[in-house]
Amino acid sequence: MSAKQAEPIMPGRAVFAAQDNVSRETLAAFDIWFNLLTRWNASINLVQKTSLEQFWTRHAADSWQITDYIPDGTLRAIDLGSGGGFPGLAVGIWLKTQGKGGVKLVEAAGKKASFLRTAAREMDLPVNVAAKRAESLPNDPYNVITARAFAPLPKLLTYAERFTGPDTRLILLKGRQAPTEIKQARTDFDFNCDIFPSISDPEGHVLVLSDLRHRQIGTP
Repeated sequence: MSAKQAEPIMPGRAVFAAQDNVSRETLAAFDIWFNLLTRWNASINLVQKTSLEQFWTRHAADSWQITDYIPDGTLRAIDLGSGGGFPGLAVGIWLKTQGKGGVKLVEAAGKKASFLRTAAREMDLPVNVAAKRAESLPNDPYNVITARAFAPLPKLLTYAERFTGPDTRLILLKGRQAPTEIKQARTDFDFNCDIFPSISDPEGHVLVLSDLRHRQIGTP
């Protein structure tokens, strides 16, 4: 056995808590979220059971990283296909720390929507849950649009278009196919796009889109 002992591996929660932008209040909210998710996931498939064991690294850190890209002064956000709350509830936690603003979570599945309402209430978040399909909601611009594992980018932008205004920023969590999806999406849409590496997935990306608009027919 080597005389040099290996450094202890920090549990996922400790790694998440050690981030500079995670306050005691933020960590407490994520603890509530994790406990609720664990209980509800026994009867509702909110996340894969195997991934629940990686809540802090795979879900918490993945969702919380998008708050680095939310513009100051954001008052209205919308999260598409919220599921177990990733990343929409994280946006709600962040807005609460700012002391202003709110986020709408769009989730068509009734039981998942019930979970989101319960989680938002237990964490006392500025969250409104719409138990509807995104395409059934009225056209209404938001400051920020978020989504994770909702749909391939071309389809996602079709849903998101109705919620965009001149200054809307889309912050999207994507996997290794992100460059391909961006190329495909440019067939029907024009947009500015910055790509950042994910802190939770070596093959993941955070896409920050702005100036989203439908391409005019005949535009090269």
